[in-house]
Amino acid sequence: MDTSVTILLDTAGGKLSTTIAAGTPLPVEKLLIGRPVAEAAVLMPRLFNLCRAAQSAAAHLALGLPLPEDAEALHTEVLRDHMIKLFLSWPNLLGLPPRPFPAPDTAAIAFFGPAGVFPDSPAAFDAWLAAGEGCAPLLGAIRDAFAPGEAVARLPDSTPATAMHLAPQENSTALRHPGHPVLDRIAGAQGRGPLWRATARLIDAGACLAGTLPAPRRLSDGTALTPAARGQYAVRARAEDGRVAAFARVTPTDHLLTPGGMLQASFASLPAAKVDLAPLLLDILDPCVPVTLTQVMESGTPDA
Repeated sequence: MDTSVTILLDTAGGKLSTTIAAGTPLPVEKLLIGRPVAEAAVLMPRLFNLCRAAQSAAAHLALGLPLPEDAEALHTEVLRDHMIKLFLSWPNLLGLPPRPFPAPDTAAIAFFGPAGVFPDSPAAFDAWLAAGEGCAPLLGAIRDAFAPGEAVARLPDSTPATAMHLAPQENSTALRHPGHPVLDRIAGAQGRGPLWRATARLIDAGACLAGTLPAPRRLSDGTALTPAARGQYAVRARAEDGRVAAFARVTPTDHLLTPGGMLQASFASLPAAKVDLAPLLLDILDPCVPVTLTQVMESGTPDA
């Protein structure tokens, strides 16, 4: 998904429904077919503005090439995207003051407070929220904005077997932290909604700082899977005589915007009375393309 998107919000009948209208995506496969594999691996991430390190790693692996030498680039890229959300855009949408990006040696304290690490249990998480340390005020505001069961998506998790499929599935940073006690408690008490997603990105920021993001990998069928800021990036390619013969990719945004996917499921469980929270919900879901939100009036026409 590499084009602008318009999302129509309809509040008819007290329920919130969405219609997603996307333009024509960039013909990535046509641009790469026939090129030498090394040239294609370099070109592909240059076609897009975001997640270039993730796309570069996936393209190299899928085409049977060594990973780029800059192993830190992926951690730096993902961490910067998390900082933008946690320090700038989400506070702004919630009426909280933005926070400056911290220096590398103070980043852990900026995220988590004096302890420098994310709480390791639900009880510790509750105490951390109450103390208001690090990003706790932001997560507390998100928790208060959405009641339990609001803006949640109940979808199967993406797996290596389904990563290249555009069927509805959960593809987000939370899947990099299975069994985390805080995420499990939030999912059970409030659902896989905004607080669950925002908390997962904070936990993932800690993984970036610690250098423990999952390594990019290549499956036996040639599919390359790479961690990205919004979830998992998948590329499948085939080369013949040193040139690209087939190329396909599926991004977290593809899964997010697929019919019945995370975006439509999340908006469907947000009460129409809370439509004013739509920009915040959209930013937490975080498609990697420009999006225009338009509310449909009772007459059935978009509200200009």
